[in-house]
Amino acid sequence: MKISRREFAKTGFRVIIGAAVSSTIIESIVTNSIAAEVSPGGGYDWKEHLWGYVVDTRKCIGCGRCANACKLENHVPFDEPVYRTWVERYRVLKDGEVKIDSPNGSINGFEDDIPAEEIKKAFYVPKICNHCEIAPCVQVCPVGATYETEDGVVLVDYDYCIGCRYCIQGCPYGARYFNTEKRTADKCTWCYHRITKGLLPACVQACPVGARIFGDLKDPESEVNKILDKERINVLKPDLGTKPKVYYVGLDREVR
Repeated sequence: MKISRREFAKTGFRVIIGAAVSSTIIESIVTNSIAAEVSPGGGYDWKEHLWGYVVDTRKCIGCGRCANACKLENHVPFDEPVYRTWVERYRVLKDGEVKIDSPNGSINGFEDDIPAEEIKKAFYVPKICNHCEIAPCVQVCPVGATYETEDGVVLVDYDYCIGCRYCIQGCPYGARYFNTEKRTADKCTWCYHRITKGLLPACVQACPVGARIFGDLKDPESEVNKILDKERINVLKPDLGTKPKVYYVGLDREVR
């Protein structure tokens, strides 16, 4: 009797729950998961790169083109409130209250529903998977379906994912969602199918003001490295120790 790889993974998961499985088996699952990912072509060498991402909140205008481009490029359902990237609007009122919203991930823009005279300051913050060096989603996945590549990108092997959603709950950045078509967890991949061919992620290419910058951390001449050397940068929730590879310029203290 033939069974699919996903059914095999589910069976393996039940075994893991029912008994203590050796680390050798877990290591084997992770190794096979990495091998199952569609390999980049054209002589691409994982070891030659370490990808990083910069968001300049001083430039973002909240147009939502990035979120729209992402859904189109990665076939994220438009009729579901799920996003690989989105933009949040922060409005700090004069009484100190902070209002945060992101209607439809910012794809359709924002409405002015608060009188301007009540607002002390307002700004936009793009959000995306942080592709953490110490990724909670990788740690909690029971079957090795979520893993980090040698070039620093956190991916999901859809053949191995059993849809348990542990990773969705474990991500402190809210960057994962359940793909109802694949019946698996899903997330931003920095458009891995593009960057391994020398192209930019769709969201970076779509940004009209250069608020999103992508590049190789191993290349000292990359735009990302030049920004990291020159600007004061922050990461989201630094106290968690996840070591994100998404860096923010001009991040306000109200952002969470």
